[in-house]
Amino acid sequence: MLQELVFPAWISFLIALVIGPKVISFLRGHKMRQTAREELESHQKKTGTPTMGGIMFLVAFLVTGLLWAPTHPHIIPVLILSVGFGIIGFLDDFLKAILHRTDGLLAWQKMLLQILVTTGFCYYVTAVLHLGLWMRVPFWPEQTVDIGILAIPLMYFAVIGTVNGTNFTDGVDGLASSVTVVVAAFFVAASFRVDAGVVPAGAAMMGGLLAFLVYNCYPAQIFMGDTGSLALGGFVAGMAYMMHSVLFIPIVGFIYMIEVISVILQVGYFKKTHGKRIFRMAPIHHHFELGGWSETKVVAVFSVVTILLCLLAYGGI
Repeated sequence: MLQELVFPAWISFLIALVIGPKVISFLRGHKMRQTAREELESHQKKTGTPTMGGIMFLVAFLVTGLLWAPTHPHIIPVLILSVGFGIIGFLDDFLKAILHRTDGLLAWQKMLLQILVTTGFCYYVTAVLHLGLWMRVPFWPEQTVDIGILAIPLMYFAVIGTVNGTNFTDGVDGLASSVTVVVAAFFVAASFRVDAGVVPAGAAMMGGLLAFLVYNCYPAQIFMGDTGSLALGGFVAGMAYMMHSVLFIPIVGFIYMIEVISVILQVGYFKKTHGKRIFRMAPIHHHFELGGWSETKVVAVFSVVTILLCLLAYGGI
């Protein structure tokens, strides 16, 4: 446990903690700054805060993961998915902050890149590691399901859906970081239980995110940007697949799922009714903010929900 859990967590934590001030200074100096949404008056003070801070924990995660990869080869696909999506997020943030393209990458460009990264992950898992795509069934001990070739399109749906869910979760100081620390802890505990060989990856992400929270908790000194939020989605999906636990994502990643569903419902209802809304604002964390919740309350409640659901999922694995 010391070598698989404690060491990677501490190494990743210390790397992210030490490089944090340098990353913040560099991003501030190069005007990598956040622009707050006009609808949220309480967020206007955030304008000018450095973004792209996901680099901080992503570098720590990558370095630590590479240290343990020789003895834990199943970590490599998780690194591919996390870093691959992190690079997509970096390009998106770069275009927004430096080239002042409001939307960053165009929708088709982002989707194409996400498909390419997922394809690389799929190839490595099936052709290099020769792992099957069978899935554990929640709350049904020792029961698995194998849907054959249909597992491939399911992978694209699950990976890209999870990544975009984590992206929508990033919008309140410390929210995506706090929720994903809990999810990472679940994967660490579950990996020990099923001997999946990816404990160091989960521990490294926990350590990196805990250090990032030192700078990202309210009031945030830095935001993770798409660089961080997309990388987190890749991490969650990668860990789930390496543990054959993709069916557990809707449970442990309930917050990610409800965030993206709230956006889909809001946009669809707005178009159908020509201007009416279901929520005060989407994603749903902003709905609660406009209802009077503070940012810290949103983070606390969403984290507690995730803790309870992760405990439930652990009992069902």
